Amino acid sequence: MTLEEMRDKIDLLDRQLVELLSERARAAQMIGSLKVATALPIYEPAREKVIYANVRAANKGPLPDIELTHIYERIIDVMRALQREELASQRNAQADTSGSPTTGLGRGGDAAPGHGTGAETKSDAPEIGNKQ
Repeated sequence: MTLEEMRDKIDLLDRQLVELLSERARAAQMIGSLKVATALPIYEPAREKVIYANVRAANKGPLPDIELTHIYERIIDVMRALQREELASQRNAQADTSGSPTTGLGRGGDAAPGHGTGAETKSDAPEIGNKQ
């Protein structure tokens, strides 16, 4: 293959990745709605560990497992932000219909635990807004 043909192939693969990431994002938004409806936390470290294990098990290379895990840590971080946005949107809608202000607190007054990439130790600080 020529350089131009390889670049065309990369462009096609990038478009496919965008489609798949958008599909995954839509699924994450739906999961965020379900979490709100069932008062589940946005951050679920046990589920993230399962995702990382699944990704590593499916990895046939050439990316090393650790690099693929880093990519997925970022993907999950972005998906978690989408879920937080869904949560905020639903809380704002509830506040608009009830006339009460939103508190940013979950059921029972508990704030969601902090988050990061999954590579570092999680803090007990509450999640607020979208982290970049």
